[in-house]
Amino acid sequence: MPSGLSRNQLIAAGIFSLLALYIASVVPTIEIAWVSVILILTIYLFAFEIVSVDVAAISIMVLLGLTTLLAPAMGLSQGLVPTTHLFNGFSSNAVISIIAVMIIGAGLDKTGLMSQVASFILKIGGKTEARIIPIISTTVGFISSFMQNVGAAALFLPVVSRISARSGLPMSRLLMPMGFTAILGGTMTMVGSSPLILLNDLILTSNTTLSPEQQMETWSMFSVTPVGVALVITGILYFVIAGRFVLPASKPEEDTSGSESAMDYFQNIYGLDYELSEIVVPDGSVLTGKTLDELEAEASVRVIAAICEGRDLRVGPDSLSRDVAISAGTVLGVMGSNNSITEMVEKFGLTKRNEVEELDEALGATKAGVAEVVIPPSSSLIGKSPRDLLMRKTYGLSMLAIHRGGKTLREGEGIREMALQAGDTLVVHTTWEALAHLEKDNNFVVVTTEYPHEELRPHKVVPALIFFAIALVMIILDVRLSVALLTGAIGMILTRVLTIEEAYSSVSWKTVFLLASLIPLGLAVETSGTAKWIAEQTLSVMGGMPVWMIQAAVAVLATFFTLVMSNVGATVLLVPLAVNIAIGIGANPAVFALTVAIATSNSFLIPTHQVNALIMGPGGYRVPDFMKAGGIMTILFLVVMMIMMNIVF
Repeated sequence: MPSGLSRNQLIAAGIFSLLALYIASVVPTIEIAWVSVILILTIYLFAFEIVSVDVAAISIMVLLGLTTLLAPAMGLSQGLVPTTHLFNGFSSNAVISIIAVMIIGAGLDKTGLMSQVASFILKIGGKTEARIIPIISTTVGFISSFMQNVGAAALFLPVVSRISARSGLPMSRLLMPMGFTAILGGTMTMVGSSPLILLNDLILTSNTTLSPEQQMETWSMFSVTPVGVALVITGILYFVIAGRFVLPASKPEEDTSGSESAMDYFQNIYGLDYELSEIVVPDGSVLTGKTLDELEAEASVRVIAAICEGRDLRVGPDSLSRDVAISAGTVLGVMGSNNSITEMVEKFGLTKRNEVEELDEALGATKAGVAEVVIPPSSSLIGKSPRDLLMRKTYGLSMLAIHRGGKTLREGEGIREMALQAGDTLVVHTTWEALAHLEKDNNFVVVTTEYPHEELRPHKVVPALIFFAIALVMIILDVRLSVALLTGAIGMILTRVLTIEEAYSSVSWKTVFLLASLIPLGLAVETSGTAKWIAEQTLSVMGGMPVWMIQAAVAVLATFFTLVMSNVGATVLLVPLAVNIAIGIGANPAVFALTVAIATSNSFLIPTHQVNALIMGPGGYRVPDFMKAGGIMTILFLVVMMIMMNIVF
């Protein structure tokens, strides 16, 4: 543990130590005492970030393993977790499922599907947080009601990444609402989360020990839907109304690939005060019938993309040439100074859009941008002009400037007619895919290296969708989740949607180690009797209180357990207890059992839930971020759940 603890961390350490000593003195067994101490240590490490959460989780796992060696000194007959089961988390259904679902998400993203989904969301939602969050959250919540919430979240992780890059909104402002709603969506049907899937089996098991008049009916598919819908709506409204206050405002890492910072660089080095504009050719424009060559000859701008008749998108090599005809309705992507673009719009009677809309997908920062390439002495292009070479059509390079002999020549100064010389630096707008190809071309030396080296495989969309569908069908047919998802993942690798290296790199290993290392702690809490003791002590003080208060106590207890152990484990442990409590006070035992199964989805306070662990790294979140936003969400969940359950049931 680091030595440089802050004053607050030291004070908290003292308080947590006193709490651990007190609990250890009142518990019935030495096993429960030690598990309680380790549990409190875990909460302390998570809450105050003494080390990163994955390191904290691994440390706790190692500590549990060492109890086997130190058992005699600790007063134990054996270790808290057998060393033969210590690493079971790495082969658990949950962890393998997370690995597989990350690979599936990466495969779908590689085909360009996720980018298209992002484009659709941006098209109908604009680029404002207040509109994008409800659209993403509603979609993910609905999908999560029919598939595992971590699968829904992983599926939309690349979508949110695309939206963040193209809207300028930080990932931290979008991922948490998406993740929380994925968890909430699991409460909308009886197949939306593992606890709800398991509930009817637990009810039938409990029925075997109950008298005929106490027998419980099992729940139907949509019995829980009114409660789940209310919870999802609450989550969406929470982030729309309070998101600006509870979501972290951290900015994404600077992206120099076509971003504002890149243009700042080119302005400082070459004096290029250029901007990208989307221009529409209206009916009656004098430009109708002319070619791109004629337009560029009369205006000091460079056309880098166009949408022509029939919605034909032209961008990149073998696509956009100078003889492309302009007609009414043509949409042009134009690079140039503000003055040059304004003059062109006025001269030809064009319409300039306030934002790049239709070309946003093709020219977004993740797809294209401004770059530098140098002509080496060995280049076969020396002595030829960009015009002779059809530079834009052949190589996908739209010339913006040439830097030669300490002087920069710009658009409008005859740069396309100049014969290229060794050492010329070309400032160009290009797609990143075209630039990646140029790195293998001996005629150029690519100077710009910090750009998304992304190779999309749209021709692999069919096998990607087939194996994604196979995985979904297997899940619906109740095949073990990890097996179903691994089938989809390995199918994408075998059909070369992804290479095995890309599959490995798509996995967030921090998430994997966080979850796998916490599973032994849940095992210790359950097998030592700690969980049962906490439940009994909590509920023993509720005697004589109204039914709804006891039901609320059951929900709070389930919420606590799901933070420190698996939601399935918490459900298995608490459902029989809740059923017996309900019978003892004359309440409906099936409703109390359902209360437990729903409340185990109330996991927002710390990143121990699979979905929270999944989004923690990409969103740049810290534990205090979850405690801030998740604390309020936890309370709202309990309030809305209790109100709806008492109304509906």
